[in-house]
Amino acid sequence: MKKILIDKIINREAVVGIIGLGYVGLPQLIGFSEEGFKTIGFDIDQEKVDKLNEGQSYIKHIPAEEITAAVERGFTATTDFSQIGKVDAILICVPTPLNERKEPDLSYIHSTLNEIKSHIKEGQLLILESTSYPGTTEEEIVPVIKNAGFKIGENFFIGYSPEREDPGNKNFSTKTIPKVVSGYTKKCLELTDALFSQIVEKTVPVGSTKTAEMTKILENTYRAVNIGLINELKMVADKMDIDIYEVIKAAATKPFGFTPYFPGPGLGGHCIPIDPFYLSWKAKKVGIDTRLLN
Repeated sequence: MKKILIDKIINREAVVGIIGLGYVGLPQLIGFSEEGFKTIGFDIDQEKVDKLNEGQSYIKHIPAEEITAAVERGFTATTDFSQIGKVDAILICVPTPLNERKEPDLSYIHSTLNEIKSHIKEGQLLILESTSYPGTTEEEIVPVIKNAGFKIGENFFIGYSPEREDPGNKNFSTKTIPKVVSGYTKKCLELTDALFSQIVEKTVPVGSTKTAEMTKILENTYRAVNIGLINELKMVADKMDIDIYEVIKAAATKPFGFTPYFPGPGLGGHCIPIDPFYLSWKAKKVGIDTRLLN
């Protein structure tokens, strides 16, 4: 079954279904469509679905022309999750917020799995792209697929590939940002790698889904810590009558050991202050108190 699916991917015969048509899912959908894949977009928001089918965009940096072109190439959007049975690759790009106790909220992933589990079929590849704590794929997705009667790595395939979008950044696109890919088994990894190799210039295979999940958490935690640090140092420098920008410029001349961050009013995106809580929560589960991160 792996060879059949890889052949379909390489020959652009595979149908790609993307669940969650926001800042992550919609650019991915356009990318696959531009490369000649038939695409189906799934979302629970009927208004979004209607706009997409009419060739309209609801995301500022994605022009309506790109949506119209995708529709002309055969793209359709739907709220009918029974159509999951028509696709070969399923990409889950749904939100992973925090609950009121600042703990991981995987309700969107759970509801997605509940919607599709009665419609999945043999030979499909399911990839989670939502940011989550290490172990999510193994603990939340794998049991659902196994309970549905599939043998993962034989007649059904599971991967994890964290999203790496920077909305509105004209220097980087879905195609040019290297894509970390992983699989629950070796065959799952090969399929995940083959799929994303069709729409990105470089893939970065890693040894396990937990490694890929941890990679994304590290990226965002690193940003969160450094954004917080440089904003704090800006306030210290102001009190000392020091130009923090001149300090950063001078420090950045060091050819090793320093990456410049700049102070500003933003948090680096809505996920940056959220994702470190995913790591600290999981760390507590394995008996580690992340004092610096906290």
